[in-house]
Amino acid sequence: MSTLPWHAEHWTRLQARRERDALPHALLVCGPTGLGKRAFITRFIGGLLCQTPVNGDACGHCRNCLLVAAGSHPDLIGLSFGLRKDGVQRAEIVVDQIRELSTRLAMRSQFGGWQVATIDPADAMNMAAANALLKTLEEPSTQTLLILLADAPWRLPQTIRSRCQRIEFPLPIADEALAWLQAEGVRDAKAALDAAGGNPGLARSWAAEGALDQRLEVRKDLAALAAGRGQTMEVVKRWLDNQPAQRLWFAAQAAADELKARADGGSGPMASALDEEMLGQWYHAVNRTRESLRGPLRGDLLLLELLAQWR
Repeated sequence: MSTLPWHAEHWTRLQARRERDALPHALLVCGPTGLGKRAFITRFIGGLLCQTPVNGDACGHCRNCLLVAAGSHPDLIGLSFGLRKDGVQRAEIVVDQIRELSTRLAMRSQFGGWQVATIDPADAMNMAAANALLKTLEEPSTQTLLILLADAPWRLPQTIRSRCQRIEFPLPIADEALAWLQAEGVRDAKAALDAAGGNPGLARSWAAEGALDQRLEVRKDLAALAAGRGQTMEVVKRWLDNQPAQRLWFAAQAAADELKARADGGSGPMASALDEEMLGQWYHAVNRTRESLRGPLRGDLLLLELLAQWR
């Protein structure tokens, strides 16, 4: 099975631990979205449960592989967002889900091999759920592997993080990421990689989705607002209606580029009237707003407050 180039080192280390029969009872697999950590874990689990793996990869045709592919392997448990009683999907992982998972993991493996459970996204557990998971982490069952996947591991309590073996995918070096994008046939790969902050997975997705056009639109909006030409409410509505978190990512980039241009002696691409200190504060405010969009606060009010500070 092919692998992303920045997966190779982690794959080799994990397979070496498997061959020594030294796998941990819990893994925390984390890093920015877009780097393929879920594909990495899917590949690893497939090989772990396979009856005849080849160099750690699943054979794809044994009974276990067929059950994994069908989503019906009795020793593979996946936990994510559940449904409320009214049928609406929850926005967090709750304590009852963790208690049910812990009960299942306390039982013997049905096929006599590994029993594997994933929690994804683990950083969506609320505090009660995280606390309930501690007992399972502290008293693991034999041949049970618990895998936590998180884009934002800092949201997990330290008590959880400290009890897991961490596999973290940092951004690959620029030359490696650029070479991969070019091999994938991404047009204007350098611009796409810059837009994605050095994240090749996001760069490929965004290039395919036309996100570079959106990035340019965000910069035009900010330049118009700084010049007193734009209508703040119109910008708020347009951003909120179409991928607001991604637009805020590009807004933060724009503020950072404005600061960099000032440091290099230029005027900045958005010609903002904010001084360097205020620009820095606005940059942090953009990132806080992007985080706040995950919560219960009204998005239009969050964006209005943010853009009202831009000039």
